[in-house]
Amino acid sequence: MYIIPAIDLLDGKCVRLVQGEYSRYINYEDCPEKKAIEFRAAGAEWLHIIDLDGARVGQCVNVDAVRAILQEAKGLNVQIGGGIRDRDTIAKMLDLGITRVIVGTKAVNDIEWLKEVSREFAGKVVLSLDARGNKIATHGWEKESNSELIDFVKQVAALPLAAIIYTDINKDGMLAGANVERTKELAGAVNLPVIAAGGVTTIEDIQKLADTKVVAAAIVGRALYEGTMTLPDAIKMAKK
Repeated sequence: MYIIPAIDLLDGKCVRLVQGEYSRYINYEDCPEKKAIEFRAAGAEWLHIIDLDGARVGQCVNVDAVRAILQEAKGLNVQIGGGIRDRDTIAKMLDLGITRVIVGTKAVNDIEWLKEVSREFAGKVVLSLDARGNKIATHGWEKESNSELIDFVKQVAALPLAAIIYTDINKDGMLAGANVERTKELAGAVNLPVIAAGGVTTIEDIQKLADTKVVAAAIVGRALYEGTMTLPDAIKMAKK
């Protein structure tokens, strides 16, 4: 298992939302590229970026901040999501130097589109499924779809996706521990890499996810910013 530190962008700044609520956020860094450099120096090989403004309005907003991160933290593999809802945006992000692109809202609402872009950009598209309970949320977590988590995953299991990210929204930004059992269930339902997100708080959480032997990676955000774990320790535990 590997560790992916997270940077969430809101108005060009590095923040964390609490339970996905835009009115509840913590500002950690005005220059996100500084955090990316820190993560690289601490041993990160991947970086997870979410354009929160983009997720809300349906198009990429924080492009300048993303460019700065790519320029200043060269060598990191970067995956980005938030407002990526058309084929041309995927192509533009990859042309910028992004390693893989995360899609969520558009993919959940239009499975045929997901099939098309996952095949055109094989191994470059990551499906993000953010859920409250069993229901998948969309539009920056502000709307709830009619799709059930496991049922939807089974529908896309044969696509050439790079990975699936599962976020338990009720856990995200709460430092309350990961939803290990649901993540394990999801990973067991498909033959695709499944990445855990939301609530990964302590080294014990990393150990529990690694012990499943089926979770490919864990995204860690607020825990790194607030010091409930260090990135080197997380990486070390994930490799055991």
